[in-house]
Amino acid sequence: MKTILIVAAVVVVLIIVIAVIAKMASRRRADKHRTQAAEHRSEAREKELRAQKLEADAEERAAKAKREAALAEEQRIQAGRVREDVRDLTEKADELDPDVARK
Repeated sequence: MKTILIVAAVVVVLIIVIAVIAKMASRRRADKHRTQAAEHRSEAREKELRAQKLEADAEERAAKAKREAALAEEQRIQAGRVREDVRDLTEKADELDPDVARK
């Protein structure tokens, strides 16, 4: 009878030890997963910030290109006006110059 009680006590102790070890392993796994999740979240935040910076840079570049295009158009218009002034002045000079053959 004592042997059965001793065997039963050893079995109970073994079950308790195994349960404790399993619980500790489960906690370690959970902690490891929490750490991995935190690392993934941190990396995701970093990548989101990088994406926002890239998007802001692209928007800034697009705005700059739009400004440059507007300035270029203004310069084309101004060049056209200057050419008109040149033609007008040349015609006026031709009208005033007695040596220019008149049509």
